[in-house]
Amino acid sequence: MRAPPRPLPQAFSRCLRPVRVAAISPFIAVFGAVVLGAVQAHAQAVDAVPPPQEASSTAASQPAEVRFESDRVTYASDAETVTATGNVVLRRAEQTVRADVVTWNRKTGVIEASGNIRFVDEGGNVLYTDKVELTDELKAGAIEDLLLVLRQGGRLAARSGTRAANGDMVLRDAAFSGCAVEDEDGCPKRPSWEVTAVKVTYDAKDQRVRYKGALLRVFGLPILPLPGLAHTSDFRAESGILIPDFRFSAANGVQINDTYYWRLANNKDLALTGYIFTEALPMISARYRQLTDKGAFQATAYLTRSARINVGGGNVTDANAQEQVFRGYFETNGRFQFGEHWSLTGYGRYASDRTFLRRYDISRDDRLRSTINLERIDDNSYFSLAGWAVQTLRTGDRQGLVPIALPAVEYRRRLVPPAIGGTLELQVNSLAITRPAGQDTQRAFAKAQWDLRTITGLGQEVTFTALARGDVYHSAQNDLTTNALYRGMRGWQGRGIATAAIDVKWPLIGSLFGGTQVFTPRVQLVAIPHIRNLAIPNEDSRSVDLEASNIFALNRFPGYDRIEDGVRVTYGADWQLTRPGWRVSTTVGQSYRLSTQNTLLPDGTGLSSRASDIVGRSELRFRDIVQFTHRFRLDKDSFKLRRNEIDATIGNHRTYAEVGYLRLNRDIPATFEDLRDREELRFSGRVAFARRWSVFGSAVANLTSRIDDPTKTKDGFQLLRHRLGFAYADDCLDLALTWRRDYITIGDVTRGNTIQFNLSFKGLGAR
Repeated sequence: MRAPPRPLPQAFSRCLRPVRVAAISPFIAVFGAVVLGAVQAHAQAVDAVPPPQEASSTAASQPAEVRFESDRVTYASDAETVTATGNVVLRRAEQTVRADVVTWNRKTGVIEASGNIRFVDEGGNVLYTDKVELTDELKAGAIEDLLLVLRQGGRLAARSGTRAANGDMVLRDAAFSGCAVEDEDGCPKRPSWEVTAVKVTYDAKDQRVRYKGALLRVFGLPILPLPGLAHTSDFRAESGILIPDFRFSAANGVQINDTYYWRLANNKDLALTGYIFTEALPMISARYRQLTDKGAFQATAYLTRSARINVGGGNVTDANAQEQVFRGYFETNGRFQFGEHWSLTGYGRYASDRTFLRRYDISRDDRLRSTINLERIDDNSYFSLAGWAVQTLRTGDRQGLVPIALPAVEYRRRLVPPAIGGTLELQVNSLAITRPAGQDTQRAFAKAQWDLRTITGLGQEVTFTALARGDVYHSAQNDLTTNALYRGMRGWQGRGIATAAIDVKWPLIGSLFGGTQVFTPRVQLVAIPHIRNLAIPNEDSRSVDLEASNIFALNRFPGYDRIEDGVRVTYGADWQLTRPGWRVSTTVGQSYRLSTQNTLLPDGTGLSSRASDIVGRSELRFRDIVQFTHRFRLDKDSFKLRRNEIDATIGNHRTYAEVGYLRLNRDIPATFEDLRDREELRFSGRVAFARRWSVFGSAVANLTSRIDDPTKTKDGFQLLRHRLGFAYADDCLDLALTWRRDYITIGDVTRGNTIQFNLSFKGLGAR
């Protein structure tokens, strides 16, 4: 029995000294003429050898001239051998050969090269060896202890091998790796991974590498036999089996999955994946991708059969939970460009049930959105014809109350009025919302908005705005909406909206702490006559959250269905300090309603009283090392924090820590489900060590108390999930071992541990 193949030969574990040129395969006849010419040049002439000038003329007449140089040339007439020594270099077209010694036997036609040999062939592949014997055309021969560096980056090493005239090579006791074998200083290093084999065949034309008796080694340790392994040497995609994934989860047990990649054509492919579990039936998935002359699209599907627990529409547990049913998931997306202005974008997602994606760790989304959108965009106009559908995966939500928006039409055009200046934007919008078991609403409006921006002599930036809009609404089955403030009036309803506003900013620039500071006070006055808000259904303006980003908006409601009417003045300031490596900025603002009419906003939103709450945002940044952002909302009377949000990052891309904290304390009645209070803490970090290794982790905790959210089962602290792992990454290998623990059980998504091991090899194919 043949001995098992060995790792990369130690003959190549050394610093390679710089070379002046590279070399391979000139014709023997030309080589002989050039060598003999060089012999005469060294005054060791033989009568049969023409003078140097004639030799040069002879070489020039060949189809491809070979240029030759060396430190010394000797000629032995009795043995009829020519020997060139000392930095021998042969050049022919794109091919070169370099060696310490080159000997040509004129009788046998055998050429031997030895000492620091470096071949470069027509394809740019480089062959390193210490001794090679070639035929009389230098196109084939036997080689020992070789290293072949492929032009595209892969490396083949072997104890012995042969090279055919067409560039094909057969190697014995060989190894392949996509890793570099030298470090930044040019000294040798062991590759992170390699595939050793009894026999390796390299096809120069197809640029493919085939193995016999292949074994994958990582850090020198045997990991996995790879029978029948073959791959491309230039890392182009081709059909074949990818590296498998390994995972353990509480719901499915041990998981092993592998993928067969099918390269259908240069513009389309198919990936088929099989999953095997110890605690569940197998699963299959497929992903198809295609690139066309107009765009690209892809589709992914999963299918299995397993036990399902119903958690929809009231969190009802299925009495037949252990009954095996077919389950799956489908997703597709794509984009097509029809000329310069027109495009079509779409994506669709659908799951068989609410827990499938989480159980099989495909996605943690709680809503699956599907849309299709036809758009036309040019310099001054925008058109969109779209449709939206949403599948809820939330526990207890009723799918029949989730809206379907079709069609959604939007058109905008921007004009420059010739007489009054400024910018005039015209907008037309239409939307139809349908619910299988809820309220249906249709909307259409037309709007015109004029903005004029000017700079005064003292440097104030003044913006004048005038807006006019007309709405038409129709709704049915309004009683099926639980919150009366969202229903509106049944049937046809209309309203008109007019807005006038003036906005003044005054940037003041000065120096501070060796940098530049900009202080910008700002005042805005907005006037909107009384609006028939409650007569109109509220579909897109439910989640009101006053913050620094919308304090100066003409309408602080999101969407179009609710308008904040009355007369108000908003005041605040921006401040920014910039110095080398540092940037500090802060924004603060508040508004005051001059009108005394009641507002439809509930207490706790920050806008229910005449004086709003105080909102702000502060940001600190030091180079790319420290980033700190704080968003807040202070109660106008008690100065109690109603919103407290902190995001902080310190470190670089290798070692860092991220902390996120959110506290919403708005004291809004529980009937406003879109404005429910919440407190959450997030943490993630990574610590790099030993150059290429790192430890990482993250955690998410729900700190919401039952006072803030009566639906919570725990009071004050509930760890949702955490993750911990370590990883290794270099130029050709990514390795990671991750442990994740989930603390919430939802249906058949069981709380517990998930352990995942990932390997990704450059040049072999892996997820």
